[in-house]
Amino acid sequence: MRTTVGIIGGGPAGLLLARLLHRAGVDCVVLESRSREYVEQRQRAGMLEQGTVHALREAVAANRLDAEGMVHRGIELRYARESHRIDFPSLTGGRTVTIYPQTKIVQDLIALQVADGPPLLFEAEALAVENADSERPVVRFRHGGREETLTCAWVAGCDGFHGVSRAAIPADLSREYAHDHPYAWLGILAEVPPSCEELIYARGERGFALHSMRSPTMSRLYLQVPVGTDPADWPDDRVWDELDARFAIDADWALKRGPVVEKSVTPMRSYVHEPMRHGRLLLAGDAAHIVPPTGAKGLNLAVSDVRLLSRALVRWHSTGETQLIDRYSDVCLARVWQATRFSYDMTKMLHAQPDGDAFDERMQLARLRRITASRHAAAELAANYTGLPLPE
Repeated sequence: MRTTVGIIGGGPAGLLLARLLHRAGVDCVVLESRSREYVEQRQRAGMLEQGTVHALREAVAANRLDAEGMVHRGIELRYARESHRIDFPSLTGGRTVTIYPQTKIVQDLIALQVADGPPLLFEAEALAVENADSERPVVRFRHGGREETLTCAWVAGCDGFHGVSRAAIPADLSREYAHDHPYAWLGILAEVPPSCEELIYARGERGFALHSMRSPTMSRLYLQVPVGTDPADWPDDRVWDELDARFAIDADWALKRGPVVEKSVTPMRSYVHEPMRHGRLLLAGDAAHIVPPTGAKGLNLAVSDVRLLSRALVRWHSTGETQLIDRYSDVCLARVWQATRFSYDMTKMLHAQPDGDAFDERMQLARLRRITASRHAAAELAANYTGLPLPE
């Protein structure tokens, strides 16, 4: 098989890149190791920055998003039994965020690609990227019980943290930066209407809690728990009781309870790989960087990578120029590090530190009080949360 751009990974990054390239007349092939059913049901976060919404509209993949997405104009911070709202539009010149499940984004993009897009091969396991520093790199993959090759002009590694793409960059050229937080999130998906109109980030002595939502009838909630927690140790009543305690404020507010349909534990990790390019191989999304979910940056960073990458590849395809491709890694990493810093700061500010003391607690409260008392501090949080502008 031959193509211009070989895309490894059929998650939102790879599928969106394929859609943008296809609409610009650049041929590509997407290799996805899992089945279509698995990919379409894989549950992930769904808070979209305004730039992510624009990217999906640019790809003509936002019809259902525009009909069902829930636009949020702020978030609520809770601490010391108080509630404080951060109003995004007034602090950012009108920017908002949208709640729309990543599962639906993937379903929407797959439907479009199957209908009129370039080849999308499910259960096609990429085995290796070879000759990445040549003009014709090759992706070896297994599909239908046979080993095959895909020869490309460029390879886009959108295959996540555990994929093969990043391993194709020589070790002596790779720089890895990682930080593992000493706690995790216990997340539940519940069949109950949200108890709030916007996300609630709560910090307390018992630990962090987050109230989010998937739809007007489905709530998504999280609790800070120790690393290695077994979800089986948290029966439903215990989860709801703990959420009640952590969201408690001195006001008339009640947490709605309902049937729990999913329960899982998510580790909290920050990771950045430099560079994001080696020869004709370009990394995007989780293949190059991971952030803790506190700031909701993971999906949005992947989309910003893909928007820059699609522009660079389209420019090369139409003019032969490589200037945008040559700048791709540096431009992406500048934004990645800002998002990593923001996610790290949010995580440290809101979570009880296992080895912390009274000083750490007072520092957290001082940061929160600064944000909720100062328009300038609130504007900095709002600008990062809604998404920094995409470089031109």
